[in-house]
Amino acid sequence: MNLQINGHHLEVTPALREYVTGKLERVLRHFDHVIDVNVILSVEKLKQKAEITVHLPGKDIYAESIGEDLYAAIDTLVDKLDRQVQKYKQKLQDHHRGEKPVHDAAD
Repeated sequence: MNLQINGHHLEVTPALREYVTGKLERVLRHFDHVIDVNVILSVEKLKQKAEITVHLPGKDIYAESIGEDLYAAIDTLVDKLDRQVQKYKQKLQDHHRGEKPVHDAAD
């Protein structure tokens, strides 16, 4: 997995890099076929924004979060991403999706 963390109008400190990496471990526990992760952290006046794009086999997942604190924005971002990854994983595992139920002739 390739992890790229960028900052717009913000220097990405080792503490921020470690925090994002630690939070992404939770997502990787649920789905380990992640190809590439791109994180953008930015500051615009009083808004702290965190964006993430995760490249999975057959799909790209994007999430963003805006908050007053960058660490809080990262927390909500990872929560959103985790829900989307779990939903994607469930769709992959659902082998009976789209099949019509079989009815007996006696019905």
